[in-house]
Amino acid sequence: MNRHVNAIAGRLSLRAPQRESLETLARALELAPDLLRHGERDVPLDLPAILAQMQAAFPALKDFDREFPSLCFALATGVGKTRLMGAFICYLYQAHGIRNFFVMAPNLTIYNKLIADFTPNTPKYVFKGIAEFAAAPPEIITGDNYEQRGANVQGGLLSPVTINIFNISKINSEVRGGKSPRIKRLSEYIGQSYFDYLAALPDLVLLMDESHRYRASAGVRAINELKPLLGLELTATPFVESAKGPVPFRNVVVDYPLARALDDGFVKSPAVVTQKNFNPAQYPPDVLERIKLQDGVRLHEAIKVELTTYAHQNGVRVVKPFMLVIARDTTHAGALLNLIQSAEFFEGRYREKVIQVDSSKSGADEEAMIARLLAVESVNEPTEIVIHVNMLKEGWDVTNLYTIVPLRAANARTLIEQSIGRGLRLPYGKRTGVAAVDRLNIVAHDRFQEIVDEANKPDSTIRLQQLILDAPEEEARKVSVDVPSTVDALLGLATAALPGVAGAAAATPIYTLAREIEVARLARQAVAAYEVQRNRVPTSSALLQEGIRQEIVATVRQQMAPAQGELLAEEEAVDVEAVVARTIATVVENSIDIPRIVVVPAGEAVGGFRPFTLATGGFASLQPGERDILIQNLHNHAQDTLSAQVGIVEQRPEDYIVHGLMDFDDIDYDTHAELLYDLAGQAVAALRQRLASEEELRNVLDGYRRLIADNIHAQMLAHYDEGATSYNVEVKRGFTAIKPCSYSATAGEVHHFRETVAEAGKIKQMLFGGFEKCLYPLQKFDSDTERRFAVILEREALKWFKPAKGQFQIFYRLGAEQPEYVPDFVVETAGEILMCETKARTDLGSDEVKAKALAAARWCRDASGYNAAEGGKLWRYLLIPHDEVADNRTLAYLARFAVQG
Repeated sequence: MNRHVNAIAGRLSLRAPQRESLETLARALELAPDLLRHGERDVPLDLPAILAQMQAAFPALKDFDREFPSLCFALATGVGKTRLMGAFICYLYQAHGIRNFFVMAPNLTIYNKLIADFTPNTPKYVFKGIAEFAAAPPEIITGDNYEQRGANVQGGLLSPVTINIFNISKINSEVRGGKSPRIKRLSEYIGQSYFDYLAALPDLVLLMDESHRYRASAGVRAINELKPLLGLELTATPFVESAKGPVPFRNVVVDYPLARALDDGFVKSPAVVTQKNFNPAQYPPDVLERIKLQDGVRLHEAIKVELTTYAHQNGVRVVKPFMLVIARDTTHAGALLNLIQSAEFFEGRYREKVIQVDSSKSGADEEAMIARLLAVESVNEPTEIVIHVNMLKEGWDVTNLYTIVPLRAANARTLIEQSIGRGLRLPYGKRTGVAAVDRLNIVAHDRFQEIVDEANKPDSTIRLQQLILDAPEEEARKVSVDVPSTVDALLGLATAALPGVAGAAAATPIYTLAREIEVARLARQAVAAYEVQRNRVPTSSALLQEGIRQEIVATVRQQMAPAQGELLAEEEAVDVEAVVARTIATVVENSIDIPRIVVVPAGEAVGGFRPFTLATGGFASLQPGERDILIQNLHNHAQDTLSAQVGIVEQRPEDYIVHGLMDFDDIDYDTHAELLYDLAGQAVAALRQRLASEEELRNVLDGYRRLIADNIHAQMLAHYDEGATSYNVEVKRGFTAIKPCSYSATAGEVHHFRETVAEAGKIKQMLFGGFEKCLYPLQKFDSDTERRFAVILEREALKWFKPAKGQFQIFYRLGAEQPEYVPDFVVETAGEILMCETKARTDLGSDEVKAKALAAARWCRDASGYNAAEGGKLWRYLLIPHDEVADNRTLAYLARFAVQG
């Protein structure tokens, strides 16, 4: 079981909830192997016995809910149910030899999407990476071609698997009036009904997408007669509505609600939008509606700029956002379409960028409408506003919906649950850390407080994360712990017992008398002063020289003289020279020399930004406004503001942009003034083409100066030349003191580093001790891989530690940012010094990991150059895959993962 699950999860890059679902299916079939008895369809199953077997592992499973065994996997919208269906099919084929599948879609939209996703060489092909299906992909039989293709199926195919995809809504319409659905009628191509053919298959498995939509329909009652071996249901809504309220499914085996998806970062964060100090009661309905539409467009254009800027900064594809307007009915939708296409709505700029989607269309018109709707993600498709009546139910699988303007009556709960479900998917597959890129906006001026209050209710879809938080009393027991270096602990300069953490004693101090500790403290300060004297003290071992030691003794005596007369009076009780000598030796023995390296330009200065033609499409459509827009995140309550005007009047339009660009630290105005005004001029010219007046132009430049400047700066970074023809590496210090660390931890809990951690997910909350070679008495690990690596280091290293932020001051470039890199470990052996990073193997190819590794390897190269000249040890950088860290590994073996600088 694990072999197949691991292989499929790896090849399909399954997310954690998808993998959990696949593991659950494997476990269920392991508990009840009779479910998949091939060739024994006529032998009745003992469903109560099978249910009892499964309930031992899945206590939430109360019943199969159908005439055949069926399991429900409830996963939040946006997590990836279609890919999970593909994983289920792969597993059932590979592990159990199942070859025939019947996939049920609730409507035409999902039906078409499923056909596309199961068809090879399509953008979202679900079997990409599955070797068994590379040469012979599954045969796809649909509700439109089964009569023709059925003859081929009966005659035998080269494909190992057959997937039948049908639309339940079409079957429902066919059975109205008591008729038999077409699938049950005799086919001249097959010689029998296709239904009879399927019912006779020995290994048919039924997969139901969005199963809550058709649990009790006539079509499903007809499908029941297929008597599949097993049913697998997927839905984000595991309940059906009734007159008495929602009735939950009883066959749920995996429940991954929206709250968990929000916490885990798999979906956008929903936010409700209004104006500051807005009172909707002051406006008639038609005026309020227009205000919401206009603010929606303003927000949409601002998001478009943010997305373009993010793409430029990070070297990723540009995402074209669009806005969804939810109308009351088809008449209202038509009126909204006419308004948006009119010259009075932003001068008609959206005339060709808006489409109306409703149920009034049929035949070729409906197909053309759906085709345009499904193409809305393409940057080459012009649609930026979609008007819809029925809130676009499940199956509209897009990632670029960022703004929703609901204009139909609905209570707050309906607005939240139905609106956010359509726009939660993330365009880059994960959150970026940029609020505007990770947020879905619901423009609801008239329902703002009502929606906020609904989201704050304990049973809210968004607030359910409260049910999985640690108990409050556990949080209350957390304490902040300051961990000194082993040097300071040995010298008695730090608290031996760490506050609030029972049993966390540091190393036994060398000095206990107040007079000795004072001498050690002064000697420690004197040693720190020699860090900057690189020419005299190139490494910490130079502190042991007689001349240096005597200078430190003299410094200590001098500092004691004016203020420590009492100590001098009893100086015969304190051997100052002996204390100083031992202090220096302790510092040297319990440190690893970390040089402070600075890279400075040399030669002719040729750096700077090159002139280029500005791409203005990202911001040229920004719209003027008169009101500040307030955005409140429904998940974490954070607020953001989109200002209509800053209020600063510039002399020239270009000055708005230039002054915004001057705020960036890497832009020098004196050097780049000509370029800045050239780029600002290009931007202003592009805006003038779309705006009606100079007043509107200044309104946009004033209100959106930051967005425009961010966008231009991101483009400038792609046209930057390095600042010199060459660089010199300067070592400012030959060694630096080990910085103290601060951790948060649970009071009274310190674990021995060799203990196996039962709940690896909680390891970040734990403190570990028991070290002999670590330069800190306590350490905190980010993963169990790090803990196991520490076990190796305690066996093989001379000394090691996990550095604190600022210890190295290594910076790497990631898009427009240059964050600091803090390596996982620093290790000294008999022959070299290692900077080590342990990383999940799946993350090794990411841009961030590569950028960190390059910066760290270059630092090690420069440090090695310095140490070689001073007779010290060379540095190497190791980037170690997590699955290579085990107790039987040696540092010599792991050295194969060295990265060259």
